[in-house]
Amino acid sequence: MNTFAHLFAKPVRLLAPMEGLTDPLMRQILTQIAHDLGRPYDWSVSEFIRVTHYPLPAHVFYKYVPELYTNGKTTNGTPIHVQLLGNNPKTMSQSAVTAVSLGACAIDLNFGCPAKTVNHHKGGSVLLDEPDTLHTIISAVRKAVPAHIPVSAKIRLGYADMGKMHDIGQAVKSANASWLTIHARTKVQGYKPPAYWDKIAPFTELGLPIIANGEIWHAKDAHNCMIQANTPHLMLGRGVVTRPDLVASIEHGDTVLTWAELLPYQITFLNDDTDNQSGLIGRYKQWLGMLTKGYHEAECLWHVIKKEKDKMQIISHLSGSVLT
Repeated sequence: MNTFAHLFAKPVRLLAPMEGLTDPLMRQILTQIAHDLGRPYDWSVSEFIRVTHYPLPAHVFYKYVPELYTNGKTTNGTPIHVQLLGNNPKTMSQSAVTAVSLGACAIDLNFGCPAKTVNHHKGGSVLLDEPDTLHTIISAVRKAVPAHIPVSAKIRLGYADMGKMHDIGQAVKSANASWLTIHARTKVQGYKPPAYWDKIAPFTELGLPIIANGEIWHAKDAHNCMIQANTPHLMLGRGVVTRPDLVASIEHGDTVLTWAELLPYQITFLNDDTDNQSGLIGRYKQWLGMLTKGYHEAECLWHVIKKEKDKMQIISHLSGSVLT
């Protein structure tokens, strides 16, 4: 019996880790929106923290997961699971122990990142070609951290192709992973549609909770994914950045966050007191660019704001967009 089955008594909804996008500020904003709409995320996963030749010190975890200062949760109470990426079982397990000592409520292991830089250093999805290595890493981390702390894994369907799915699944199961999240494409397929949700279904026979991920932009996509993947559990990524009400609309159908209702959250984002204000503006523009896929108001604003460098001017444009 899976020790953590109680976490999956109801369908879970997770906010995905997205490198360069779901940093602590964006996690706070998106989880707050979900909380305010009445369907909080069950948990979110941090951007991956790279582990190489040495175990990570505490200050690195605090940098990437400042929620560790507040019992591993956002201010709205959403738990944050710490995601590690690497290929050295010893340094991965030692880093996981440090994360747990700082308050991490769960450890997630990234075997799905398709980035060339990461893969060239034998991290992320390239390890899907080595199921035995996956097993060794997961097993080492599982044995190192306390039994009550979940150790999960996130994968794709394979690296160049899907030929090793069975071996990957068996490696994850035999290493005693607590659950498995699957992005329904190979590394080579990247983020190009479609996602092959039906290829997730065989993994549900492992006896582990399976979480489906990939190409879920609308509530209809979510429901089709759950049917084809044969699992009620979803990790939501780019779709909730373009439509932050997606998680609630999957549950309630009629939940719609209007542009006017989304504006205060955008302004809160822009009012962050980071020392890197120019970087903050750049990150906001990245978000606004993605919002153009979900809101026509964002598309109109994008052409006005994309070259703007003054934060107060951006906020002024935003505030005025309600009236247009």
